Amino acid sequence: MRLESTVNHSFSLTAKLKDINELTKLRLSFLVVFSTFICYLLGSDLANINWIGLWSITIGGFFVVMASNGINQIIERNTDALMKRTENRPIVQKRMSLLEASIIVTIFGFLGVLIIGLNCNFYCAVLSFISLVLYAFVYTPLKRITKLSVHIGAIPGAMSPLIGYVAANGGIDLFAIVLFIIQFAWQFPHFYSIAWLLDEDYQRAGLKLMPIGAKKDKAGAFQISILTFVTVPISFIPYLIGFSSIWASIICAFLSLMMFINSIRLVINADDKSARRLMFSSFYQLPGTFITLLIDKMI
Repeated sequence: MRLESTVNHSFSLTAKLKDINELTKLRLSFLVVFSTFICYLLGSDLANINWIGLWSITIGGFFVVMASNGINQIIERNTDALMKRTENRPIVQKRMSLLEASIIVTIFGFLGVLIIGLNCNFYCAVLSFISLVLYAFVYTPLKRITKLSVHIGAIPGAMSPLIGYVAANGGIDLFAIVLFIIQFAWQFPHFYSIAWLLDEDYQRAGLKLMPIGAKKDKAGAFQISILTFVTVPISFIPYLIGFSSIWASIICAFLSLMMFINSIRLVINADDKSARRLMFSSFYQLPGTFITLLIDKMI
């Protein structure tokens, strides 16, 4: 009996941790916080890094992003039930109550902002809180109302590099704004390629996530391509403001150009294969850009 009880308890704990992982999208949170981590280093004196600040903004950032994702699922529980991609989420399947989910995200959000505020600075704690509120309580409900929600959602989505840089630098300067712009522009090819692939699911749930006035066709692909091209000239801004070398900006522009070429394929073919290529190219364009800027700073 003891062995059976121990096994059942272990299984229950594993299942609960799995549900918390699904609620907070831990893997997605890692991708978001990666920008925060690298941009903290970009804002630091690399010969004298504040390691407590670095790990505080990273761990605190994880908690804030996880809280944002969890609140998103609480608000969108009825919408999630209509989509194949999300129909097995813990709240939808009632493996987790609204009260339980609310307690979890409240704890994560509070801890995240507290850790950042105590160990970094007041400004990035405020920015983290604003990012959470914009994503969870503005962007999320607007997804059912207007296609402009994607543009609004790109604001909190682009705040992670800004928060990382401000945590190290202590304030917002021109380069902090450039880092924000880089990630803001990146989100459109990244998100719209995903929206293309999931368009049927999104339509079923009544979510308006394709480009304004566009459908899953060549005209919609053209809009995505134009937004993707914007990332190419943006790559040269760090050089123009004197933060990076021309070679670093050329490498960043090359990464953006590869993404743009895949967007041209989408215009030509207007198919899921091309959208998937664009999506995967976005996965390496953003981290590649920030890592290039960091390496350039180191040398």
